[in-house]
Amino acid sequence: MMNMALYKREMKGSIKLLIIFGAIITMYVSIIIYMYDPQMMKMLDSFAEAMPELMASVGMKTSAANLLGFMVSYLYGFILPIFPMLFCILRGNALMAKYVDKGSMVSLAAAPVKRLTIACTQIKVLVSGILLLIFYSTIVELICAGSGFPGELDLTGLFVLNGGLLCLHLFIGGICFLFSCIFSDTKYSVAFGAGIPAFMYVLQMLANVGGTAENAKYFTFFTLFNPDGIVAGESNAIVGIFVLFAGAVILYVLGAMIFERKDLYI
Repeated sequence: MMNMALYKREMKGSIKLLIIFGAIITMYVSIIIYMYDPQMMKMLDSFAEAMPELMASVGMKTSAANLLGFMVSYLYGFILPIFPMLFCILRGNALMAKYVDKGSMVSLAAAPVKRLTIACTQIKVLVSGILLLIFYSTIVELICAGSGFPGELDLTGLFVLNGGLLCLHLFIGGICFLFSCIFSDTKYSVAFGAGIPAFMYVLQMLANVGGTAENAKYFTFFTLFNPDGIVAGESNAIVGIFVLFAGAVILYVLGAMIFERKDLYI
């Protein structure tokens, strides 16, 4: 259920953001992977010893056993969760609430296209952008690891890990899309669609520090994405991936149903 003309137009609107975030991810991924050598690892370990709480808050750990473990420590705690999340926030709001806020959604909905088709098309635009961003990140990781450290990367572990990362961002995209469908005013759409994921990440940072703040992990969905557990093949971590995926499906379906029934104004 998709309107191809609308899909093509909205995908063109995603290109600029995809290029920007793709460039940022390329820079960070390449820098981090090429830092995987004894000398640089010692320097990173010294930073962790000097600022243990700060490094722990963004999921950065020391003494990685292999290349994938090193990537988990320095990419999957902050870089790869945050930048695709920003894409979800910016694009999710622009796909629905921004149209309604400007009044242009009325003319779009008045065309011979069902509201549900419009909602499903916009979902596919957002999901396509997320898929492209995670797929691109994986390609960059493979190229950098293959050129710098051939044969050292656990490919199966990387693919499963990025599958989990994809489910995390599909879930975040679902939150952004849902609130974009609920609210007709972009300030509220952004406040909830951006505010909830950002607040959840802050809770995860507090949980990473440990101590009494560790209990914050029970109040954030980021806990469901456990890179260390995924790489280790822990059953709880794998279950977390499926929970995120199921939650994403529910959020998108709920958003489409709400949009189908909501009143639009000029």
